[in-house]
Amino acid sequence: MSAPEQLALVYGQAVTELPQDLYIPPDALEVFLEAFEGPLDLLLYLIRKQNIDILDIPVAEITHQYMSYVELMKSVRLELAAEYLLMAAMLAEIKSRMLLPRSAEVEDEEDDPRAELIRRLQEYERFKAAAEGLDELPRVGRELQVPRLDAPEARARKLLPEVALEDVLLAMAEVLRRADMFESHQITRETLSTRERMSEVLERLRGGAFLPFVALFSPEEGRLGVVVTFMAVLELVKEALLELVQNEPFAPIHVRARSH
Repeated sequence: MSAPEQLALVYGQAVTELPQDLYIPPDALEVFLEAFEGPLDLLLYLIRKQNIDILDIPVAEITHQYMSYVELMKSVRLELAAEYLLMAAMLAEIKSRMLLPRSAEVEDEEDDPRAELIRRLQEYERFKAAAEGLDELPRVGRELQVPRLDAPEARARKLLPEVALEDVLLAMAEVLRRADMFESHQITRETLSTRERMSEVLERLRGGAFLPFVALFSPEEGRLGVVVTFMAVLELVKEALLELVQNEPFAPIHVRARSH
């Protein structure tokens, strides 16, 4: 006769049997057999394992296998959930109803005792397949990482349209029209110089501020004064000393001295 198996040493003494009053909390150990999540999951596993048609379940054999798993869980002292025991009772009832002799008339009137169980298994199988499909989808944070990059600070720059020569001529025509309204005969007329008028225009634009184009002209000087001022402005633009700006098409023209 072989010696009993030693389980542990307590104060130097060999322990060969588990104490009968040993208390193990129900939540101290959790065991998943084939990752079963409930009695329906266990039944579905048994059916798939043997390639059984779910519409024609051999209740006696399935009940025997189910009870074997239940007894196994009891033998390892697992706390069985009430739903497992409820399913065992349901299988036992279906098995007994299947074994009872029935006449042909009664079989035609009564539904198959397995019908409710088959319906629940089919519904559970659909939901389980849908859950497995969702679990296989890529998840952000598990399979995917979304990169985040702060955008650089952008400064909006308004692009102003270029001033066409036609717009300048139209503005000049408007100034000439106004000058005609102030033209008068004079005995003597001061000689006007384009170069001197260029200096005067630059002096007025000192500081870099915008000034309306028409504000450079003095209608009181008559047509000659307007023409000399216009020629001075053209020369300054040609020499890149002035800048003509128009906010939008057909808007008033403004002028300012270029910064160097």
